[in-house]
Amino acid sequence: MITNEKTDPTLAHDPQSAPTGLSRRGLLGLAAGVGAAGLAVGAGAGSIAGVAAGRQKAGDAAASVFPYFGAHQAGITTPVQDHLHFAAFDMMARTNRDDLVELLQDWTYAAARMSQGLDVSATGSVGGSPEAPPDDTGEALGLAANGLTITIGFGPTLFETEDGTDRYGLAARRPASLQKLPPFLGEDLIPGLSGGDLFVQACADDPQVAVHAVRNLSRIAFGRAKLRWSQLGFGKTSKTTADQATPRNLFGFKDGTANILADDADALAAHVWVGAEDEPAWMAGGSYLVARKIAMRIETWDRLRLSEQERTFGRDKGEGAPLSGGKEQTAPDFHATSATGSPAIDARSHVRLAHPDLNDGNRILRRGYNYVDGNTALGTLDAGLFFLSYQRSPEQFVRLQKALATDLMAEYVTHVGSGVWAVPPGAAAGSYVGAGLFA
Repeated sequence: MITNEKTDPTLAHDPQSAPTGLSRRGLLGLAAGVGAAGLAVGAGAGSIAGVAAGRQKAGDAAASVFPYFGAHQAGITTPVQDHLHFAAFDMMARTNRDDLVELLQDWTYAAARMSQGLDVSATGSVGGSPEAPPDDTGEALGLAANGLTITIGFGPTLFETEDGTDRYGLAARRPASLQKLPPFLGEDLIPGLSGGDLFVQACADDPQVAVHAVRNLSRIAFGRAKLRWSQLGFGKTSKTTADQATPRNLFGFKDGTANILADDADALAAHVWVGAEDEPAWMAGGSYLVARKIAMRIETWDRLRLSEQERTFGRDKGEGAPLSGGKEQTAPDFHATSATGSPAIDARSHVRLAHPDLNDGNRILRRGYNYVDGNTALGTLDAGLFFLSYQRSPEQFVRLQKALATDLMAEYVTHVGSGVWAVPPGAAAGSYVGAGLFA
């Protein structure tokens, strides 16, 4: 790997830092500029300015910096941040295995820096030659890290294209469970919002920090990978720590009450992290991501009477308690009856169909976000849930989604985007994300 920095002075004393700089191709990507692909952040990009008032100052950075290197990638059990920029990439034609490895090395180097609140390189946005494009685009200059995490993973087509081509000699190392998701009831998938050889999930408490991360990784990828689709998200719809309040989705209900939490080591080992006994061995400590863009029929939902909204979810709208009684964290009683003798929780309610007790204990870790992408051609809100779930095997999501086939909520949502990716374990200091795949 050809580097421009034998030692990066801004990371030299950080024991978790990556020791090398950007490759020559990575630098050429920065010099080439972001282009249309790196700017394709979705129709909601204009909302960034309206949130700027909530940004943290640089002095608050210590409270919102997460380690980049470790056993697992950040951005899975990390406390869910307020904003998301998700991007799926496709490798470009005529790239080879070395190009792919070099791209992952360059992304790791830049991601490690940005997650600590630094520019993508030591010269960054203002420290280079005035006669050359800056290494960093600069829109996050002066902003804190704001809890930025950058998570990277591999789609089925990276190992083998849909026509059976093994572009990078990786087909034999493909996880057996990493397959394109089967069709489900209630979906009308848009090809341009689905799939991808690679994904980058950037989460932060400042939307500009998250966009800056994807924008600069897109620049670095120039000539090697191109943006396939992306999505901005706001207002997290799940929590991963007990001290976070349960957030609400755009239907106004608390979402993710029973989510797996970061301190539940047993549940994480059983349901989220790939085990040492699982295959392939290079995925041990990793996970699998399923992303689903779920369009909500907001206007139809808003005209439902409250009792029908609550029946659909199986919870009351205010407290978030199950309709069988109690408080938000009270376990649902699916045998309880109402005053009329009917089940207190409808048999087709979302909470009942999705509950682990009725799905052989099957659980997933959710990191969803709300989205609003303007309006549709009919003048309705183009809005919904960008669902992200991490699980030990994609089969966990498949089983859950099949169980929701008769969900009352299906009348008000349509799945329009989809993807599944293998998420390798975290990178060791001095290495890069996905190194085990090429060992």
